[in-house]
Amino acid sequence: DQVIHDVALQQLPVRFAIDRAGFVGADGATHAGAFDIAYLTCLPGIVVMAAADEAELVHMVATAAAYNAGPIAFRYPRGEGVGVDLPERGEVLPIGKGRIIREGTHIALLSLGTRLTEALQAAEDLAAHGLSTTVADARFAKPIDEDLVLRLARGHDVLITIEEGSMGGFGSHVLHLLADAALLDSGLKVRSMVLPDVYLDHDKPEAMYAKAGLDAKGIVAKVMATLGKSSQNERRA
Repeated sequence: DQVIHDVALQQLPVRFAIDRAGFVGADGATHAGAFDIAYLTCLPGIVVMAAADEAELVHMVATAAAYNAGPIAFRYPRGEGVGVDLPERGEVLPIGKGRIIREGTHIALLSLGTRLTEALQAAEDLAAHGLSTTVADARFAKPIDEDLVLRLARGHDVLITIEEGSMGGFGSHVLHLLADAALLDSGLKVRSMVLPDVYLDHDKPEAMYAKAGLDAKGIVAKVMATLGKSSQNERRA
């Protein structure tokens, strides 16, 4: 109610810093950041960002500080960063624009948030199967980068969205766009990887993501299953 009544309806330039995005390890199911993408991105006029690493978070803080057209949120996980160098100064990102990290031709992995590191590792592993893989960082859950999504869909055989959130979030918006563009009517294979529809108990975050299939191994398995192959037995010499 507060977000809609007190902020969104008036399009007030409120900045939401959302910590504990995704699994939170020892904080357990009560603090897991599973649902914010789904319930925020359905609100008109809000901007929602998810940082892939600590450097991206610096840029998103700068972007939120500079944005005055309405409410804006940025989400980031509990715990340590991934170890990248921090920029001396944050850049103001173009609203609703993602970035391509690695270019490929067959598989497209579109990651939102810190699963980007796992997506890049999965791309390396998929190369061992002879599968050329593009990896993109969506950056924005809303507005989504429509040009990027359509480019990935039209230029690849498989498109996988990956997020640290529940069903009904970023992947759902991507599917809606693809359906409206009639890109689900042909041979494109699209899958969404989200947090499981259960409350997971305390564990180390990496163990929780492995159980959820949102690590590099799980991403590879999803791609291979989408192609009707086994990740264990179909490796090419």
